Amino acid sequence: MTDLKFTDLVEPVAVDQKTALRVTVLGGGSFGTAMANLATRNGCDTMIWIRDQSMADEINHTHINQRYLPDFNLEAGLKAVSDLELAVRDRDIILVAIPSHSFREVIKQISPFISAQAVISLTKGIEANSFSFMSEIIRNELPEVPYGVLSGPNLAKEIVAGMPSGTVIASDSELVRYAVQHALHSALFRVFGSDDVHGVELGGALKNIYAIAMGMAVAHNIGENTKSMIITRALAEMSRFAVKLGANPLTFLGLSGVGDLFATCNSPLSRNYQIGYALGSGKTLDEAVKALGQTAEGINTIVQVRTRAQELDVYMPITNALYEVIFEGAPPLNIALALMKNGHRSDVEFVLPHHQV
Repeated sequence: MTDLKFTDLVEPVAVDQKTALRVTVLGGGSFGTAMANLATRNGCDTMIWIRDQSMADEINHTHINQRYLPDFNLEAGLKAVSDLELAVRDRDIILVAIPSHSFREVIKQISPFISAQAVISLTKGIEANSFSFMSEIIRNELPEVPYGVLSGPNLAKEIVAGMPSGTVIASDSELVRYAVQHALHSALFRVFGSDDVHGVELGGALKNIYAIAMGMAVAHNIGENTKSMIITRALAEMSRFAVKLGANPLTFLGLSGVGDLFATCNSPLSRNYQIGYALGSGKTLDEAVKALGQTAEGINTIVQVRTRAQELDVYMPITNALYEVIFEGAPPLNIALALMKNGHRSDVEFVLPHHQV
């Protein structure tokens, strides 16, 4: 293998020509670990940054992320570190898998060590209070840095287990898209490209809302017809909101839209589905979050999106009903009622321009 810097990737070459890109993943959760493991397997010089030195030492010694992926052996070449400067300085690609509430803090911390690295968000969430997406935080805090977002139906345990999966890298830069494909694309993990950063990022964030709704609904033993309606009306609701914010509605027909929505709404592996199921089973929000033991971005996303939708006058009945159930003590039946009212709407968004959409 030859050494290859991100800034040297000026001419596209076949993604199966593996070279030693220097990749760092910030965040030792399940998805960050899965991406770090994949990059290592692809021949990249890969580090994963974890705040806890003892956890980093354990991963280096046992090659297992005992907290998040205890049932999987990681690649021996993956190096875990707790020194942020060591993790970031002189690397090619920085993949940021930090929960939304800590994302800006970490981006600020790495700022002194950033030169020509590309910074890619893996976080599917919205910053509380500011309604900032992770790409916006990167632009604000690192204005000269090439950036992108990675999103798709990517359940970490399935990826680490080697099940065929796909994702989307969205960036305005063809060079960034190519570099991430070069680092992560493999026979079992396909990386598609997009230039609709906002649409891909919105798909990843918004689907968490509906995974919570689906988890709650399944706890109440709904049927397949109802599940199908939740998913399709969720897709309509997502695209209405996203287009209002400037996204391309066609993006939601891809992996980062309907693909991620379907996977997250139909898998007990989904953290947000698990939160919804716990709430639907009678647990309080605090009990559900404590039992999960991980961040479920959808709870914050419900609050942020509901507020923004009201400001923009976007019709989002599922999101509104979820907010009322979780935060105002309304009965779960309200979610079903939200699906059933206003039946004269168009089935597919933007197809009947003179109908209510």
